[in-house]
Amino acid sequence: MMLASLGLAACSPAPEPSIPARGAKLFQQTCAACHGADGRGGSAPDLTRLIMDGSGTFPSIETLNRMHEGGDAMPAFRDLALGPTVVVEIEEGIGTPVPEDMLAIWRYLETIQRPDL
Repeated sequence: MMLASLGLAACSPAPEPSIPARGAKLFQQTCAACHGADGRGGSAPDLTRLIMDGSGTFPSIETLNRMHEGGDAMPAFRDLALGPTVVVEIEEGIGTPVPEDMLAIWRYLETIQRPDL
């Protein structure tokens, strides 16, 4: 029951302000060197345009998979200590375990999307 309530809290449309704020701090520590301080790219891709796949929605599953698995020059987050795991409902009715720090970065990435470009 406790995990179910954590999953529901983590998948709310408007995340708790402290989650993206913590994600912003973690992003600066772990991602900004390659993706730029504002996420617009550098030696790695622009992360502010992830919703520009034509659907207009944030690609949650793809983003989490990429963070977890890494690829190209990006390290795999699965190899990092990212805190306790919480269950997040990404797809309706399906709970996915996600480390808290990875969840915070993911929620932060949602807040920096620039769909109007």
